[in-house]
Amino acid sequence: MTTIEMATRPTSHLRQAVPIEERPHWVRPAFAALLLATAVLYVWNLSASGWANDFYAAAVQAGTQNWKALLFGSLDPGNAITVDKPPAAMWVMALSGRLFGFSSWSMLVPQALMGVASVALVYAAVRRVSGPVPGLLAGAVLALTPVAALMFRFNNPDALLVLLLVTGGYCMVRAVESASTRWIALAGAAVGFAFLTKMMQAFLVLPAFGAAFLIAAPVSVWRRLGKLAIAAVVMVVSGGWLVALVAVWPSGSRPYIGGSTDNSLLELALGYNGLGRVLGGEGNGGPGGGGGNTAFGGSTGITRLFGMSMGTEISWLLPAALIGLVAGLWFTRRTPRTDRTRASLVLWGGWVLVTGLVFSFMAGTVHPYYTVALAPGIAALIGISTVELWRGRDYLPVRAALGAMLAVTGVWNFILLDRTPEWLPALRWVLLVGSIVVASVLVAGGHEVKRLTAILAITGLLFGLGGTAAYAIDTAAQAHGGSIPTSGPSTGGFGGGPGGHGTPGSSENSAVEALIKNTDTRWAAATVGSHGAASLELSTGASVMAIGGFTGSDNSPTLAQFKQYVTDHEVGYFIADQGGPGGRGDGDGAASQISAWVKANFTAKTIGGTTVYELSS
Repeated sequence: MTTIEMATRPTSHLRQAVPIEERPHWVRPAFAALLLATAVLYVWNLSASGWANDFYAAAVQAGTQNWKALLFGSLDPGNAITVDKPPAAMWVMALSGRLFGFSSWSMLVPQALMGVASVALVYAAVRRVSGPVPGLLAGAVLALTPVAALMFRFNNPDALLVLLLVTGGYCMVRAVESASTRWIALAGAAVGFAFLTKMMQAFLVLPAFGAAFLIAAPVSVWRRLGKLAIAAVVMVVSGGWLVALVAVWPSGSRPYIGGSTDNSLLELALGYNGLGRVLGGEGNGGPGGGGGNTAFGGSTGITRLFGMSMGTEISWLLPAALIGLVAGLWFTRRTPRTDRTRASLVLWGGWVLVTGLVFSFMAGTVHPYYTVALAPGIAALIGISTVELWRGRDYLPVRAALGAMLAVTGVWNFILLDRTPEWLPALRWVLLVGSIVVASVLVAGGHEVKRLTAILAITGLLFGLGGTAAYAIDTAAQAHGGSIPTSGPSTGGFGGGPGGHGTPGSSENSAVEALIKNTDTRWAAATVGSHGAASLELSTGASVMAIGGFTGSDNSPTLAQFKQYVTDHEVGYFIADQGGPGGRGDGDGAASQISAWVKANFTAKTIGGTTVYELSS
C-alpha cells in the first residue's frame, strides 16, 4: 500500500521498499533498455560537434600534453593561465585523451557516459523509495530533458557537476533510510568533488539534503546533527584539498588562476564564481553586463525559468513537478516523521526549489544551459509523484492532482512549442488536446478509469513526455558549439552556430598555423584573450598563451613578466587582431600594456591577413 493511499486510510501501514529479489522479472531488462536508449541518444554521432567549446577543449588538449596543466586545468601546456573553473571536469576528459588519443570523440564520450550514469543513479535513488516504475519514469525524464541531451554531449563542466550531485542525492537517500554515517559521508564527498567541478553552484543542493536528513533519519535529533556535521567535514576536505594545494604551491611554478583577482582558487570560488554570480558586478553580468540578454538568462524574476531564454531548456515538466510536490507533501502530511516518500519529496523538491530560485534571481552571469542542474530534481519529482498518485487513483482528490499535472503539462508544452511554430507545427496541438482529454477522463473516474487503466497510463505518459522528448531528440541530432550552447531546433548557441568554430582539422589561417607549428619555444605564440589562443592550440597542437585569460581582462601575465618571457626566448610570436571577448586588449590593463609594448618594439608582419610580431627578432 502506498504512502498516498495511507493518507486516506489512517489505519494502514507504510509500504516498504521492495527487496531486489522480490521485484518482477521485467525490471532488469527494462532498466537495461533505459540505459541503452540513453546511451544511443547521447553517444550517436557524438563527434559531429567537433571541439564543442574551444575554451575547454584547449584545456583538455593541454592536459593530455602536460601533467601540471592537467592538475591545475591550464588553458595551455606552457602553463600560463588556467580556465576560469576548477579542473575536475578537465581531469576526466584529459585522462580519456591520454588513454585513447586526443580527439573530439575521446573528449566527449566521458560526458555522454556521465549522462548514462546520472540516469542510472536517479533511477536507483527513486526506486529505493517508490519502486522500479517510478525509478524508470524518473530516469526517462532526465534522459529526455532537452538541456540534458545538450550538456551530456558537450564539454562544459556541467555534465560532471550533475553526475556528482546525483551521486550525492543517491547517497543521501541511503543515509536517510538508516541514518548511516558511511552514506552521509559519501554524500558529503560527492558534493565536495562537485565543488571542484563548478565551485559554489554545487552547494545549492545542501539545504535539501540537510532538510531531508533532519526530518526523516531514524535517530535522535542530536545524532542527526552530529552526522550532518561529519558530512560537512568530509565535504570541506574533499573540496578543499585543491584550494589548499594551490595556496601553498609557489605561484611562479604554476599557472595563474584564471578569473581570479589575486591568483587564488579560494578568491575565484568566493568572487567571480561565487557571490559575483549571484550579485553581479564587473565582469559578471548584471546591469550593463548582459544580464537581460537571452544568452545570459533573460530578466531576473520568478518567471525566468519559464521565459524565452530558459523555458525550452528545462521547464517542460516543471509545472507538473511542482504540482506533484505540493500534492505529495499534502497527502503525506500525517505520516510518521521517518516516512521515506515524504523525505524523498523534501530532498528532490528542495533541490528544485532552492536551485530554481537562485537561478531565477541571480544578477550575475547565468546561461540557459546552467538549468541542467535542475533536471535530476524535476525528473525524480515526476517519477515519485506521478506513480504514487496513480496508485491512489481510487480517490478523487488524488485523481484531481494527477489530472492537473497532465493538463497543465499539455497547456505549457503548447506554449513552449509555439515559440518555434515552424518546427513540427502539429505536435503542440496533439499534445494539448490529448493531455486534456486523458486528464478529463482520469478525473471523471468511474468504471471507465478501471476499464481503461492501461490505455490511460500509456497515453498519459506519451502526451506528458511528448514535448520534452521531441526537443531532446532534435537537440541530440544537431551539432552544437560555441561558449553558450542552447537546445532545440532554433539555434546552435551563442558564440558559435552548430558545430561552433572548432571542428577538428579546421583552419582559419593556414599560414599562421604553419608558422606556429614550426616554433619550438615554451609558447609558440601569445595573443590577447582565449578565443584566438584556444582555436590556434586546437588546430596546431602548439602551446599558445592567452594573455588576460578568457576575456583578456585578467592581470596575467603582467608587462614585466611578459618582457622577461620574451627576454628568455620563451615566446615565439605575438598575434594581434584576434576576435572574441577581450581579444583586442582594449583598456588600460596588462593585456593593453603588453599589446602597446609589442607594437612599439617589434615589427609587424601580415600573414594570411593576420598581424603577427616575431618576438625573437
